Amino acid sequence: MCFSFCQVELPKKIVVIDPGHGGKDTGAIGVHGVLEKEVVLKIAKEILNHNHLILDDRIEVYLTRYKDTLISLSDRAMLASELKSDLFISLHCNAAITGASGMEIFVADKDNPHMESSVQLATSVLGESGRKLGIRERGVKVGNFQVQRETMDFCPTILIETGFVTHVDEGDYYQKPRNIKAVALAILLGIYNYLKSED
Repeated sequence: MCFSFCQVELPKKIVVIDPGHGGKDTGAIGVHGVLEKEVVLKIAKEILNHNHLILDDRIEVYLTRYKDTLISLSDRAMLASELKSDLFISLHCNAAITGASGMEIFVADKDNPHMESSVQLATSVLGESGRKLGIRERGVKVGNFQVQRETMDFCPTILIETGFVTHVDEGDYYQKPRNIKAVALAILLGIYNYLKSED
């Protein structure tokens, strides 16, 4: 029997982090041979680590891949569906033949019940990264990505282009472990601040 002074522990929010590419699909190849698939997996693992060490596992975080394997886009979305995830976040790195730089975050370009929430989540992550790390904010944009099309109906979903591995400074930036940790923390805090605002 629970009286009014009893604390009811609310279920943790489930967040699926999707490190893009993997296996034979390297994704973008940047300066000094830095590979997109490796950068995003390192960031994802650091998000897991920060959630444990800093947030005391207040969020239930799952990755769509934990090692260098290629998972189909449909299977990534299916995992989020089966877990009944509250958020789906796909991690990528950008590439360009110009000197483009900075972080941009995509939301699905189709009408869906989580469009507004996805924009709020993207804005929170982008703002945290810009304020704390000084990363150039390229804005929240709309895109037509399969993983978002297949997750947008059951949860807010964003695709983060963390930076341009083809840019000399950013390509070098993502080769340093401390910078990977910093980006991961900014993303996690952006997620956490969004979830707090929704409570």
